[in-house]
Amino acid sequence: MAASGGKRIDRAFRAVAFAAGFAVLAILALIAYSTTKNAWPAFVHQGLSFLTSTHWDPNQDEFGAFDFIYGTLLTAFIALALAVPASIGIALFITEMAPKRVRTGTTYLVDLLAAIPSVVYGFWALEVLTTPAKRVYSGIADTLGKLPILGHFLGGPVSGTSFMTAGLILAVMVTPIITSLSREVLATVAQDDKNAALAMGATRWEMLRVAVFPRVRSGLIGASMLGLGRAMGETIAVALVIGSSHQVTSHIFFPGDSMAAVIAHNFGEATGLSRSALIGLGVVLFAITIVINVLARIIANRSTALAGTAR
Repeated sequence: MAASGGKRIDRAFRAVAFAAGFAVLAILALIAYSTTKNAWPAFVHQGLSFLTSTHWDPNQDEFGAFDFIYGTLLTAFIALALAVPASIGIALFITEMAPKRVRTGTTYLVDLLAAIPSVVYGFWALEVLTTPAKRVYSGIADTLGKLPILGHFLGGPVSGTSFMTAGLILAVMVTPIITSLSREVLATVAQDDKNAALAMGATRWEMLRVAVFPRVRSGLIGASMLGLGRAMGETIAVALVIGSSHQVTSHIFFPGDSMAAVIAHNFGEATGLSRSALIGLGVVLFAITIVINVLARIIANRSTALAGTAR
């Protein structure tokens, strides 16, 4: 009787788990369908130039989203370039170096930063960060910006509300998320494996490189990609500090715009074809996020396979 009851519980659990997984896929499919349906008039009207054109003029019914796609990707990758090293460093400090009392306080602080609303970050950046940031940008542009290659990225004139400022505030926002996930991943490595490497004469860095990083590489990639998805979808904070300028430029100190910021600024008063075009931006952002997550999964699986081969 007990064995029969256990089998029924197992079957019920499998059914519930399957239903939960299917529900997630169904919700994603419904979101994709409903948004694409509402955005379809703009896609039909604009065609492929919706993705390739840089001219966005609702008054003329012209909707080229390439400026906003570029701004979204640029600010997100600036954020990732700044946040990932800092996040992994903080996670290593918490798991490997910090005393217990310091570890507990640092963990609470990181979790607290993750709970702060994005609008608070945005207003803080607008009121506190933009003015000193502009002075720093000016100093960088006057020095490194005059070099032949770096001048294409760091040259002036500069603006306090810019791609770089948006990337900075996004880095601050995603660092707690990446740190928390990285900390959990690093904590899965058995202490015996670390002690074995140290007993063989490895330094602390060699122990991390040989015994820790190969085992957690896929988890760190997943944490970074989750942070990238958060950075790409962030709206209010970016809308306040990016500058709202429609342009494609390699100069990261120039003002720009992103898909989420354009939607936040214009959706409330948009109608007709303009409203469809803004929903289309959401569809494109949704598609880019899915592609990035699929690529991250492929990279993580390959890293896991390579680590297994190496062992």
